[in-house]
Amino acid sequence: QVQLVESGGGLVQAGGSLRLACVVSGRTSSSFGMGWFRQAPGKDREFVAASNWRGSSTSYADSVKGRFTISRDNARSTVFLQMNSLKPEDTAVYYCAASRVSTMAAITTTAYNYWGQGTQVTVSS
Repeated sequence: QVQLVESGGGLVQAGGSLRLACVVSGRTSSSFGMGWFRQAPGKDREFVAASNWRGSSTSYADSVKGRFTISRDNARSTVFLQMNSLKPEDTAVYYCAASRVSTMAAITTTAYNYWGQGTQVTVSS
């Protein structure tokens, strides 16, 4: 069974930075395309960033381009989301997801087969 565990969330002031991590266990993360999504209270889950298994293809939501960076360390089965210049509207629960389609940096929730429990990110103004 594949398990994803996120960490690194917390409370930060606007303009600050956080780095989220997602550790994949059960199978090596190098077999998966990986993505980050977020869900704010009362809103649908939305795409944030994604990477194919090699890290050679990445995708970002327009709202985070230039501020967030997805990266991965397949040797450690870990995917990261570096978040800079955070805004109050970035406040949400952030979820890590893994897709068996390893060659794509997919942007839709339906492309992903496994999900983490989420980590809360709160940005104060």
